[in-house]
Amino acid sequence: MKYAKIILTVLCGLSILLVEAQVKGDEDKEMFNKAGTDRDNSAVQAALNGWWATSMKNHEDRIKWWSDAKFGMFIHWGIYSLPGGEWKGREVKGYGEHLMRKEKIFKKDYLEIAHQFNPTKFNAEEWVRDAKAAGMRYLVITAKHHDGFAMYPSMVSDFNIQAQTPFKRDPMYELQAACKKNGLKFGFYYSHAFDWEHPDAPGNDWEYKNPGGDLQLYGGTGWYNLHPELLEKAKRYVDEKAIPQIVELIHKYHPDILWFDTPHKLPLSENIRILEAIRKADPDVVVNGRLVRSEKINFGDYKNTADRPAEFYPVTGNWEAIPTTNESYGYNRFDLSHKPAAHFIRLLASAAAKGGNLLMNIGPMGDGSIDVKDENILKGIGQWMDKNGESIYGTVATPAPLQSWGVTTYKKGKLYLHVFDYPADGKLYVGGIAGGIRRTYLLSDTTKSLNIIRAGKQDWKIQLPATAPDTTNTVVVLELDEGTRFDSIRYIAPNSRVARMLAFDAALNGKGFGFGDGKTNRYYVDGWKLPSQTISWTFRNDRDAIFDLSLKYIVGMSSGGTYKVMLDGKQLAEGVLQPAAKGEDMLTKNIGPVQLKQGIHTLVIQPVSITKQELMRPLELLLIKK
Repeated sequence: MKYAKIILTVLCGLSILLVEAQVKGDEDKEMFNKAGTDRDNSAVQAALNGWWATSMKNHEDRIKWWSDAKFGMFIHWGIYSLPGGEWKGREVKGYGEHLMRKEKIFKKDYLEIAHQFNPTKFNAEEWVRDAKAAGMRYLVITAKHHDGFAMYPSMVSDFNIQAQTPFKRDPMYELQAACKKNGLKFGFYYSHAFDWEHPDAPGNDWEYKNPGGDLQLYGGTGWYNLHPELLEKAKRYVDEKAIPQIVELIHKYHPDILWFDTPHKLPLSENIRILEAIRKADPDVVVNGRLVRSEKINFGDYKNTADRPAEFYPVTGNWEAIPTTNESYGYNRFDLSHKPAAHFIRLLASAAAKGGNLLMNIGPMGDGSIDVKDENILKGIGQWMDKNGESIYGTVATPAPLQSWGVTTYKKGKLYLHVFDYPADGKLYVGGIAGGIRRTYLLSDTTKSLNIIRAGKQDWKIQLPATAPDTTNTVVVLELDEGTRFDSIRYIAPNSRVARMLAFDAALNGKGFGFGDGKTNRYYVDGWKLPSQTISWTFRNDRDAIFDLSLKYIVGMSSGGTYKVMLDGKQLAEGVLQPAAKGEDMLTKNIGPVQLKQGIHTLVIQPVSITKQELMRPLELLLIKK
């Protein structure tokens, strides 16, 4: 019974949020253009053989500040922040910034919101100080979101904050000045492919009958290939509004970074054309990966993972994740699903461990103030970063193997141990480090060295304080000898209570696998359609032990079959999978006790038969110490 309780506690802990505020159409999983036409291929070749290749010559210099910064503030703020998810006295579920689309509001009626928008509590200096105090080193704000409304005095379109609201100030200029004063990099989110007010832009299919909207009047995603006759309209929007406003933002505010979204609403050729205009206007501005990306090539300076992640699927190179404090990016008065600061502290460490950045979103209110719940999250993160920021800034993807108690971050000469699961006996076992360790100490108290001894050829035992200095994430620093080498095999510490082996961290054997978006309870592997595909985890334990083994997975209406779980080539268990009656079911199978001898082991999930479209979507294996 006690192990069942432990399993339940772990699973509940993994699901910090059960609220899924997203509704259909709020976001898209694949933020890229699929295989293109001759038009797209011609634009790709021209870029690869010309201006884009030239622009990449200073790529490393251009993004160095971004790579070192690791942590930024994302801000979704617009006139939609005033209703805050409410329309005509009703709650509108999901993303607050999508109000116009979800309620199919005509431009003249949407302007009524603008005519009431007067955020007198807006204080750029306070916003920037809050970001800096939280340990954030760059700030990105919505200069224009999908509603097409410019939050600055644009000369391109009068659909802007100065022309249409009682608030006659320029909040973008004030934020840019405050960032410069406080040493933060500054930039804009600009919706280049969606614009719900422009009669020629994709997205608005309720007032203008344009392509790219929810009604899919012209085929939805990929409309430009099905209906090329409509492309001239979209080009007109790009030429008359999107490119002029982006260039206007560059010349007016000199941003350090530009952030784009939903590129598949325009053809690849148009996205390439927009990036070329940006590079002509400013060759040094950093551009995220959601402006121009095909299945094979990312023309941006770095990649973006899915929205609102709780876990990170495998990604290499420069990348950034965009969590948000609750489940809406723009302010939504009804969304009270705010995560604790601890969630973001661990998420930030996990991103840095894999070489990524975290751009954490808040949605300020329509009066210009920041929700007190967001303020408290920022303060909590800041308190931890004050003591432990060194373990985040300037780090690269860790060379150390996965550990059962948390994650590790790395910079030359130092390995930072982020201890999420503090050992009850105070003994922290660290595996896979071959070489000398000069000194060990808590990052929150660098004056006192910790006792460390060898626990094997490449394993170490550190004596920690009896009580965790930080119950969310205690950081231990290992100063390494030059030439230290690292093992690649996951290490299970002998005193670990629980070892989580995520599907995201598994070896995927066979072609066709994909990944879930990493949101709460969506950190699965999918595309499991062939009996030849297997999933495996290899790990090492340095002493004999008995564990309870459980498999957590999802089945949908198209799932079904049988599978077996193998340990070191021998069958442990077999399972039968029934399709969900409706939607998806998240299930846990208790495989039973497993006796593991000291050494290296491999657990494999192997299909026996697949009776439906896919076998299942595995989330993780849990090893729980008996």
